[in-house]
Amino acid sequence: MHKTNCNIASLLSKKRNEGRKSFAVLLDPDKVDIATFPAFLRYAESEGVDLFFVGGSLVTHYAIDQLIAAIHTHTSIPAILFPGNSLHIDPSADAILLLSLISGRNPELLIGQHVIAAPILRKSGIEILPTGYMLIESGKLTTVSYISNTIPIPRDKPSVAACTAMAGEMLGLRYMYLDAGSGAQEPVPGALIKAVRDVVTTPIIVGGGINTAEKAYTALKAGADVVVVGNGIEHNPELLPEVARCIKSFNTQSVRIAKIN
Repeated sequence: MHKTNCNIASLLSKKRNEGRKSFAVLLDPDKVDIATFPAFLRYAESEGVDLFFVGGSLVTHYAIDQLIAAIHTHTSIPAILFPGNSLHIDPSADAILLLSLISGRNPELLIGQHVIAAPILRKSGIEILPTGYMLIESGKLTTVSYISNTIPIPRDKPSVAACTAMAGEMLGLRYMYLDAGSGAQEPVPGALIKAVRDVVTTPIIVGGGINTAEKAYTALKAGADVVVVGNGIEHNPELLPEVARCIKSFNTQSVRIAKIN
């Protein structure tokens, strides 16, 4: 069991420059069956999953360390923390999405939790991925919206999302995460993703409500660099290979275009 020694920032930057997309699976520690987890991990790697995000808004059973240990034992895929707060930090992870909730006005999630976490992260040696986290209206109240005590950006206001992302990039955030939330009724609209893509150069991560390959394709076509699937896999096991094929198709097309040019 060991870390992947993969520099996530360099990987994402290289893939973005080459027009290649990435597939991330979000693992909720409260919903993972540890007994069957190794088999799932091997299956995910065989299908081409690029990244594992570990965490969530509300973790009631702390199993983050067990999940990361299993990921490192059974795969070569990086384990990246997706923390709901500073309690969800585990030094065995390869990296952390240091999320600043720039779509809301809750100071605890803009900077407060980060102040608490900073000395722990400095000592841990975990790769830091400074990320502008933007909640997007999804058709219903999601856990992340409730826990964060913030109002999502309206899904029909792409200009608001664009200006928010632009401000985040100007503040030095290196990634933008557009999230409809776990169990979202609707994913982040393609028009909103495109509006953000048009104004920032950072890699864009999109998750929440992506429960079909078609929705993944819409996000990718609009400008997402990484698509994230979580709950959808629980309800439809075929979703993982379907999304993986969608991403492979995009990447194959990008390679062909690069060779032509």
